[in-house]
Amino acid sequence: MATRARRAFPLIPRQRSTGIAYGTQRSRRRGQGAEIAGARRYVPGDRLAWIDWYASARESMAKDDDIFIVRQYYTEIAPRVVLLVDRRPSMSLYPAELPWLSKPDVVRETTLAIAAAANAARAYMGYLDFVAGDGDGPVPHWIAPHRQSSQRIMRRVTDGFMAPENSFELALDYLLGLPSDVPAGTFVFAVSDYLAPVPDQLWSRARARGWDLVPVIVQDRVWEQSFPPVQKLLLPVVDPATGKGGAIRLTRHEAEGRRRANAERLEGLLDMFRRLQFDPVLLDTPDPRAIDRAFANWAKRRRLTRRRAR
Repeated sequence: MATRARRAFPLIPRQRSTGIAYGTQRSRRRGQGAEIAGARRYVPGDRLAWIDWYASARESMAKDDDIFIVRQYYTEIAPRVVLLVDRRPSMSLYPAELPWLSKPDVVRETTLAIAAAANAARAYMGYLDFVAGDGDGPVPHWIAPHRQSSQRIMRRVTDGFMAPENSFELALDYLLGLPSDVPAGTFVFAVSDYLAPVPDQLWSRARARGWDLVPVIVQDRVWEQSFPPVQKLLLPVVDPATGKGGAIRLTRHEAEGRRRANAERLEGLLDMFRRLQFDPVLLDTPDPRAIDRAFANWAKRRRLTRRRAR
């Protein structure tokens, strides 16, 4: 997967993590790392390389005894990133040549952006969606976080969008049942148009798990975040379940009602995520540069939030 050409945004955790990403993130946990956390007396089993000879000499002179002081380091851990994708048919209604947002293109470019960030942070990256089963109900498609998983994830992202309507809800619930693969502190990028509601209790459970959950909201700026002001409009529509098209006629008053409803729905969604201390990213274009800017702005907001919390 070609991630080198993308501008990698930094993975900024909301809270100080329990480890550092190979010297890039400070930890509260001491171990074998590169960043000095403190010092203590030598105990059998400590590495000779950890001995601070200058501090040992000063302590020995002060106490008139042979005392060795060793440095303690913050431990290093590999960050974990999980991409959670909504693969309902309504996420792929319009191809790129039509004047609506091509959500599959947004999903693909978003995956490239997140993979570039994971690669830059030397993170383990995983993937989850749900697909229609062979009669036993929906089944998960899970790729556990791994350093070499980006090619598999990209092949999966380019597959069809044929999941059941409640697949995103099922996927979030499934992810909550994987404590060892998705521990606290994992970056979970949840990509959906969020037009199919997810129960509030699932978001609350995700918040309690301590994930760094980032809702990535993919919505058409004109037709889903708002609605065009018109006198009369013959609106083409597609049934997500069957894929069949049709048309409905709207008056100016009906169009205005839809605009208000869409704007209120989006604002309510953003407010819910902010109350849960999730940092949503809103995407309304498949342009890679615009997507990279959106994630760069997300990282910038994270930095500002952490500075204010100090």
